Amino acid sequence: MSKNTFEVTDHNFADAVLKSETPVLVDFWAEWCGPCKAIAPAVEELAGKYTDRLKVGKMDVDANGQIPMMFDIQGIPTLILFKGGRPVQTIVGYKTKDQLEKAIAPHITETVAP
Repeated sequence: MSKNTFEVTDHNFADAVLKSETPVLVDFWAEWCGPCKAIAPAVEELAGKYTDRLKVGKMDVDANGQIPMMFDIQGIPTLILFKGGRPVQTIVGYKTKDQLEKAIAPHITETVAP
């Protein structure tokens, strides 16, 4: 993990993701997955950019089977954005940083009342 991301496991998922008051983007990945390695720098950049509004966790699907099965993860990389304990956005496969940001931004942008 890096300074902007944290490890998500079957054991800590409920507390770290579902009970979080801050939206959490979970990157489901594996060490052997080329596209997972390719998308990692973009995920890291977003974690740094939105550090005050978004938590980013990484779950190794080879080390954790329960949660990926619960969310029917069939291909990796898969990123799921959780807000209020519920999945609100799912991104499957390699995407550029701009594509990722476009997908998650509506869910983490603070709305200001007029």
